[in-house]
Amino acid sequence: MGRSERMKELARRRHRKQKLAQLKRRAAKASASEKAVIAQKIRRLTPGADQIIADWGLESR
Repeated sequence: MGRSERMKELARRRHRKQKLAQLKRRAAKASASEKAVIAQKIRRLTPGADQIIADWGLESR
């Protein structure tokens, strides 16, 4: 039996939260070029990426 759509959505949210926490830890120690790579990964991961990137100070445009 499959999962309901709501349970799939919750699982996606949990995974996204875990992934963002991992990327935030990596960004704290990252060089400038690594920060650009992390910013690209965040853009692919979540629709609110621009706000997260600005809050974390990953890119200055």
